[in-house]
Amino acid sequence: MGFKEWIIPQDKIFFNLIEEQSKLVLAGAKLFNEIVNDYKNLNEKVEKMNSIEHQSDEVVAEIMQKLHRSFITPIDHEDISKLCTTYDDVLDHIKSVANWIYIFKLKGPDGYIKTFAKLILKQIKEVNSAIARITKLKEEEIGKIFNRVHELEEQADDLRNESFAELFKDKDYRKIIIMKEIYEFLEDITDLVDDVCLVVQDIVIKNS
Repeated sequence: MGFKEWIIPQDKIFFNLIEEQSKLVLAGAKLFNEIVNDYKNLNEKVEKMNSIEHQSDEVVAEIMQKLHRSFITPIDHEDISKLCTTYDDVLDHIKSVANWIYIFKLKGPDGYIKTFAKLILKQIKEVNSAIARITKLKEEEIGKIFNRVHELEEQADDLRNESFAELFKDKDYRKIIIMKEIYEFLEDITDLVDDVCLVVQDIVIKNS
């Protein structure tokens, strides 16, 4: 029995909230790309990022509250919880890097950071599209989406290695410490998005 046969109207609230969270993560990824490509008005952009992350926290809190109060849910409790908390980690990490760029007063957009930001945005666009159609996706479709997301994650792995090799040519140890942390965090984000997509894939396969 598929989604269409057993989903009941009141349960759609979970899908609506999950989709709302996904849109906020996408908004955060788009804003992060704006930040790393143009440091002008950085303070305002970082404040906006913090606001987006706060909105997402509120949505996650609502999901968890409804989850604890509901005996029957459209998909497994554990899957809903894992999906929203892992995606929340994605936005938390994006916000953290945006704040570090501001706090550490990086002089200008870094080529590696900009490339990481593009990879992350591409991943999140794929996942957002999948979540928006989660009740209609077929196994083959979500499989292709996951493969694209995972390929982007592998590109991020290579980028991290390349960025480290270049970074350690520098003699500025303060810069090395700061940038290494940022590069690692950005690569971690691509891992987390990969995990989110895997959860979506599991949900589709279980309920198709």
